Amino acid sequence: MENIFEAKKKKFLELSFSDSYSTTHTLEEAQLLPVGTENVSVAGRVVSLRILGKLLFAVIQDIFGRLQIAVKVKDENSETFQLFKENVSVGDFVGVKGKLFLTRTEELTLDVDSFKFLNKALRPLPEKYHGMENQELIYRQRYLDVITNLESRNLFQKRLLIQREMRRFFEDNGFAEVETPILQNVASGALAKPFYTAHNALDISCVLRIAPETYLKRYIGAGFPRVYEFAKCFRNEGISTVHLQEFTMLEFYASYWNSENMRDYVERLARHIIFTVLDLKQLVIDGVEVSLEDGHWEIIKYLDLIKKHTDIDLDQFKDSQSLFDEIKRKDIHVEGITPKTHWFQMVDSLYKKKCRPFLIKPCFIVDYPMELGPLSRRKPNDPTKVDFFQFIIGGVELAKGYSELVDPLDQEQRFIVQQKARDEGDTEAMPLDKEYLLAMEHGFPPIAGCGIGIDRFIMTLLNCDNIKDTLLFPLLRPVE
Repeated sequence: MENIFEAKKKKFLELSFSDSYSTTHTLEEAQLLPVGTENVSVAGRVVSLRILGKLLFAVIQDIFGRLQIAVKVKDENSETFQLFKENVSVGDFVGVKGKLFLTRTEELTLDVDSFKFLNKALRPLPEKYHGMENQELIYRQRYLDVITNLESRNLFQKRLLIQREMRRFFEDNGFAEVETPILQNVASGALAKPFYTAHNALDISCVLRIAPETYLKRYIGAGFPRVYEFAKCFRNEGISTVHLQEFTMLEFYASYWNSENMRDYVERLARHIIFTVLDLKQLVIDGVEVSLEDGHWEIIKYLDLIKKHTDIDLDQFKDSQSLFDEIKRKDIHVEGITPKTHWFQMVDSLYKKKCRPFLIKPCFIVDYPMELGPLSRRKPNDPTKVDFFQFIIGGVELAKGYSELVDPLDQEQRFIVQQKARDEGDTEAMPLDKEYLLAMEHGFPPIAGCGIGIDRFIMTLLNCDNIKDTLLFPLLRPVE
């Protein structure tokens, strides 16, 4: 291997490279051109090469397309053939110009009149037919996996398509794309443990954004009617096949909406992506076919769901000790629940471990206990609940939304409860966010908001086994 590498280094030093190449079409566009089109200039990476006497075939490729090219020994370009044959290898980048024709096997091919050498790959690509098989190596060198694996190229094409279509959907519905800060003073907007960092110039400690929520609602307070953001968020939590510490969150907020308006909007958005963009009729989850077309998606009340799967009526057990005793009496085992666990953490654990895995078909869970939605508006007819929903497919939470709390007095009291839990050791509880309260005290309109974990959304709809499969560059421990 090192001998091959040294030989390629030597060839690299001998060759001259063009620093640019003017193309007439992308590879994707060239595939749609009629046979006989002349003066077609395209560029890409050589991913296969066959030399057949005085004729060679190669395939050049990028993430969106690939095209076969042919270089022949002809009077006018015999030098072109010789230069290509002697200098170009699989993995190299070239720019080529010529005329499109069909081979005997009806494959669209570019008959090359001229080419420019753009760069040489010093290391070989993975073996053509088997590609990369070591999963950790795939994550570490995803660029090679994308080059050699059609399924990976399709996945990341679909990820781009989904995000592009989501943006179009939002713009068509009157939402403006905005930005919120990643470096923040307070870890607000979600129940999560943050990453900490330092700002040297200001001499302050900062946290990396766990959610853009409180800043997006400040946009609404400033007079933006509807806003959305594809926000990189950071939560210092455990690793699993459905969790990432750095992830992409799509959050969006609309003034003068409530949770019902937002839930309808989320269903329209999800149906647009599932049926129109991806043309999905069903998913296969854990070997079970899940239909996505069964009319209007079911709406289930949170407490009814817990009672169904645990036989615990949470309205009868409203403090930590009584709920813990009932869990113990019913011999329900959930890791992490102890007599010191806060009531809302016990409830959340029961839901996540004993209920959510059974929610396979698309559905919405509604009417959460107030303690589980510290930024949510209380239900007018039941102040112990909040106007809150989750969208579930295949036992995985894909979206969470609610009528936003815009009462600063109520919000302050809930922050105090969260801060008390934080002071008692709950590292995921929300701290008192005074700057957000100040903004709210200047007046917010009625607001509904929602967050969609884009990586998890894509993982579920594209049937990935691990959320890392949806990322080109997942974070891993260094090889050393």
